[in-house]
Amino acid sequence: MTNKLATIDDVENYWDDRPCNVRHGSAPVGTKEYFEQVEKRKFFVEPHILRFTEFDRWRSKKVLEVGCGIGTAAVNFARGGASYTGVELSKNSLDLAKTRFDVYGLKGTFYHGNAEQLSSFLGNEKFDLIYSFGVIHHSPNPKRIVEEIKSYMHSESELRIMLYAKNSWKKNMIDAGIDQYEAQSDCPIAYTYDEEGVEQLLSGMSVTDIQQDHIFPYKVSEYIKYKYEKEPWFEAMPTHIFRKLEKQLGWHLLIKAKLI
Repeated sequence: MTNKLATIDDVENYWDDRPCNVRHGSAPVGTKEYFEQVEKRKFFVEPHILRFTEFDRWRSKKVLEVGCGIGTAAVNFARGGASYTGVELSKNSLDLAKTRFDVYGLKGTFYHGNAEQLSSFLGNEKFDLIYSFGVIHHSPNPKRIVEEIKSYMHSESELRIMLYAKNSWKKNMIDAGIDQYEAQSDCPIAYTYDEEGVEQLLSGMSVTDIQQDHIFPYKVSEYIKYKYEKEPWFEAMPTHIFRKLEKQLGWHLLIKAKLI
């Protein structure tokens, strides 16, 4: 992990300075064209999100997203017919998510707050799905978030989260000094997990499925120019071999769990 002494204020300031995926679009920020570019790029690079999240499955269900960012998953839940609630620590990210809903004429409920303290502002509503993709591991106290989340689940609720994988291609590159946790440098805190760590984090819950996925194959120098040129070692690799590698050494642990 990165600096374990980082505070929640450090995390908030980091994502306020550069909201996650905010540079996925080249059109003026906040326009419909911009949001469409962001969504297209996100799901092109990370198609496993669509398989994992199953947006249309949650029609007429209550969905809580912990860490909605600039709203890419949020708009897809809302389009799919879910009753959507989003929580976000970064106000700058949240403002963009709200703008996104306005642009598309979608309805949702949003809260600016720290997920370690959900119960201080969220009330006592229960949700059918609680979703958090790449968020909990950036908290100084991930366990506290999980404990808060449990109080918003009923007996049939499902938790779907993504955590960074300890046994992964990217983590090995980070440890070797070749890569970093996020697109921007100096991420205040990022925990990584193996299956044992997931079980400990979600103690008191039944983990129903864990899958591993996602290796970023593109040259960063070209990617930031909106060009998709693969690193030569990935370019030479047959697709089916690359997919097997992702399943073994992917950066994303895709986890489903329920209350016991």
